[in-house]
Amino acid sequence: MNKNPYGPMLNAYPDSMGGKLGDIVKLLQSPELKGAFTSFYILPSIFNTDLDRGFSIISYDISETLADPEDLPALQELGIDLKLDFVLNHLSVLSDQFQDILKKGDDSEYRDFFIDWNRFWEGHGTMTEAGYIEPDPDVIRDMFFRKPGLPILMVRMPDGRDVPYWNTFYQEVRYDPVDAQDLMAAMPLQYGTAQRLAETVNQALAEGKTPPEIDFGALGAYRDAVVNVLEGRRKYLGQMDLNIHSPLVLEYYRETLKKLAGYGAAIVRLDAFAYAPKEVGERNFFNDPGTWDLLAQIREMADACGLRLLPEIHTAYEERRHEEVAAKGYMVYDFFLPGLMIDALESRNPERLAAWACELLEKKIRTVNMLGCHDGIPLLDLKGLLSDERIDELVEILMSRGGGVKNLHAKKKMYYQVNATYFSAIGEDERRLLLARAVQMFMPGKPQIWYLDLFAGKNDHEAVKRAGANGHKEINRTNLSVEQVREGLKRPVVSRQIDLLRMRAGYAVFHESADISAKAEGSRLEISWEAEGQRAMLSADFDSLDISIRICETASGNVLYTFTA
Repeated sequence: MNKNPYGPMLNAYPDSMGGKLGDIVKLLQSPELKGAFTSFYILPSIFNTDLDRGFSIISYDISETLADPEDLPALQELGIDLKLDFVLNHLSVLSDQFQDILKKGDDSEYRDFFIDWNRFWEGHGTMTEAGYIEPDPDVIRDMFFRKPGLPILMVRMPDGRDVPYWNTFYQEVRYDPVDAQDLMAAMPLQYGTAQRLAETVNQALAEGKTPPEIDFGALGAYRDAVVNVLEGRRKYLGQMDLNIHSPLVLEYYRETLKKLAGYGAAIVRLDAFAYAPKEVGERNFFNDPGTWDLLAQIREMADACGLRLLPEIHTAYEERRHEEVAAKGYMVYDFFLPGLMIDALESRNPERLAAWACELLEKKIRTVNMLGCHDGIPLLDLKGLLSDERIDELVEILMSRGGGVKNLHAKKKMYYQVNATYFSAIGEDERRLLLARAVQMFMPGKPQIWYLDLFAGKNDHEAVKRAGANGHKEINRTNLSVEQVREGLKRPVVSRQIDLLRMRAGYAVFHESADISAKAEGSRLEISWEAEGQRAMLSADFDSLDISIRICETASGNVLYTFTA
């Protein structure tokens, strides 16, 4: 059996199984897992990153704490290519480019590498007392902001000015405590006065107040000078939006793609790409033609590196964005399969699942599909495929099984995913998990497997508590030790899934150009593939949960593989 580039893709953080990428490499080399995967989607904490568990990139250098130089070549020796992330919209405050701005201000060559909010909106709004432009309503009405208020981070320049920069996603501003000598070095103060000021400041900062909010009481005469010291010392974390009109940004894109190809990437996932193009008066998500123009530029760069692009989008089915992207020749995520699978399991009726497979084939939509992933289970994406009432029912089912949602702006139904492990979402039923995995192996597309789903992981509510206010996604990100993985591999529900993965990886019939058909009758789903002189047939019953798979030679009928459960 030869390696199939259309075979299964492992999906994990570099520290998901054992603590470092090298531990995962050893597991993939082991007899229990060898040959199960042909690709590995390593989430971006493999790079030099800070916030958002990897999606705030400082640089695309490999993290020295999570990987060793020999890890990536070892994956290549196993015949495993990579899917890696490229975050088009933003770069960390801690990047060399942004740090250069903080040090040099307007003299930095990277001054326009990021989006200066006031320069962007100049002539299209009103300057506020806080130092940023409030855009006119008519130029901002079609924009969607992912957090309350305007998406800006006020940054202190070397000359003391505060400049707002566009910041769509996360940000954090920190003020470190001061001592008397810090204040005495900045202004003429007696030690006793400096000590009292430091105590006042530090107590207020510990209470979460910003410098302008501090009550200096009897020391009010020093307020402005001390606030200025504190603001000059402030530190940032955040994901700053890139100015795609800057030639330096385009060169950065080009060099990054070359670097990812050098690491062994075959597929590059374009994270947050639809937020990157911005124009006054236009949408800031999927604007037209800006989105397509940017993708065309990136595609030309990727083609030169031999890379396939996978633009990542979350929109409702009824908007048909996935069709737009696919029609332009890109792979897309099948964010509809996870919810349709749950719908079929709960209703014991795979009719919608079969119809979806036929639609993908008819419209020639090339996908990477999945059950679970690092984010959650996308049910609102199904709007237009399922009724609103049915989607609500599925959300309630997952919530009753311990799942949760994080609403944007605290508005109901303003969320992308239900946060849960897939195993918990389907009722922690091992037969359901095995059937779902078998069907995934036969659905059109390249199958991506979240590591925790493979091990039938359950909702981790303790991890959510430990992570605090924004830790909702940790419910499905439990790191496993090597010993936990070794023990997990002994479970039949795990070993039988691995058998299915090896099947998908090893037989030539699972080819991108295969002739695929799907149909549903009652509770039974049947899918067949035919290519390379082989025919593979799946029969899955969503009532009894029985599974039957057979692969045979087309000409002779000689049976090559069977699987029943």
